[in-house]
Amino acid sequence: MISLEFLLTSAIGLLVATGIYLILRARTFPVVLGLAMIGYAVNLFLFAMGRIHVNAPAILTETARTTDPLPQALVLTAIVIGFATTAFIVQLALRTRYEIGTDHVDSKEEMPPIDPREDEP
Repeated sequence: MISLEFLLTSAIGLLVATGIYLILRARTFPVVLGLAMIGYAVNLFLFAMGRIHVNAPAILTETARTTDPLPQALVLTAIVIGFATTAFIVQLALRTRYEIGTDHVDSKEEMPPIDPREDEP
């Protein structure tokens, strides 16, 4: 029987492996997706630090099994910060694509010269 802890650690490992693979790609969109995947893995890891209890309240009551609410608050904050960071990185990637003319990360790809007269009416 597979435990919840094994399933969670497998999901974290798969997200990290996928994120590293995508970060090592040569285009900006896979790099952004890879950073998002690693961010999701970190969020799951932070959430797991509060101990995994099924049907346990997040507040102190008479029951002995409670869930720590601090990791839940950290994950909620990390989701908001991760969304803002991803939006910023996407904006930088779009601007770089507009300025340079390619979305290749290390700029080793052949680029046609940009003619400034093309923008004039």
